[in-house]
Amino acid sequence: MPTAATSSAAGPPVRRAPLAWLKGRDLRALAQVGPVVALLLLAAFFSVQAPNFLSANNLTNVLQQVSITAIAAVGATTVILVAGIDLSVGSVVALTGSVAALYLQHATLGVFGSAVVAVIVALVVATLCGLLNGLLVTVARVPAFIATLATLTGVRGLALLITDSFPISIRNSDYAVIGLGKAGPVPVPVFIMAITFAVGYVILHRLKIGRRIYAVGDNEQSARLSGIRVDRVLLFVFVFAGFCAGVAALILSSRLSSGQPAGSVGFELNVIAAVVVGGTSLFGGRGRLSGTFLGALLIGTLGNGLTLMNVPTYWQQIITGIVVVAAVVLDRVSRGESGT
Repeated sequence: MPTAATSSAAGPPVRRAPLAWLKGRDLRALAQVGPVVALLLLAAFFSVQAPNFLSANNLTNVLQQVSITAIAAVGATTVILVAGIDLSVGSVVALTGSVAALYLQHATLGVFGSAVVAVIVALVVATLCGLLNGLLVTVARVPAFIATLATLTGVRGLALLITDSFPISIRNSDYAVIGLGKAGPVPVPVFIMAITFAVGYVILHRLKIGRRIYAVGDNEQSARLSGIRVDRVLLFVFVFAGFCAGVAALILSSRLSSGQPAGSVGFELNVIAAVVVGGTSLFGGRGRLSGTFLGALLIGTLGNGLTLMNVPTYWQQIITGIVVVAAVVLDRVSRGESGT
């Protein structure tokens, strides 16, 4: 029988990680396949419970709604891959849409020319917001959470200031094409989403900056020692995230035919949820855009199906929260952490 001294020498009992009976390879496979399986199960469930779910009009509507979140999530994916976070997305979308609407109200060019300039101005504003986030993180050395929390508030206040807190209506038929038009049989928002994901794929998997993004997220100190200019990488991902938020804002303001300075509250949470549910690790260094698309589609399908079933909004929020927590827990245990 062991003595107290022997037990003390042995040290405290080792805590096993949750789901420790699964091997790391199994957990990684589960993290990759999980969104696909969940999406198929949701589609099967809603097709039975909500007869209109599989209608062509509803599926098209789902894709158009998902496109806004998914486009912003492309930029958010690059930020999270470097173990950062961007909480300002919703405010950037509100400001960008409001700026576009304000310009169109006072534009003196023709319909098409005004629409083109509005798009350019809006994207410049959104990119500058991303640049501000990047400078706060890289130059002022403010943690990304605090920096983007500050810009979340400041940018929202700016949107309310320039619009006197009132929605700004948009009456421009060419601008409306961005959110409501079609390129052949494909809705324009879906087409823009495909282009955005293609650009994101090239950045992450075909350019040097992509390899550096993964390297910084995996181990920032090692990346510095290997000669990677970490600050440049961080600045790039925040600027790109701002640009993607601007593209999403163009589609949203076009669909609503207005700039909404008080709108898109909590939008950043949907974007982050899509990225996390899609398998991108909050700890950085691991994730793919294909997963982000699946995550956005899963979140969008969940919301659409629950709405068709007349499930109250608060229950939809609770269920979405559970899905996000499950994704984060799966990511944590797949890294072999004990939860301490």
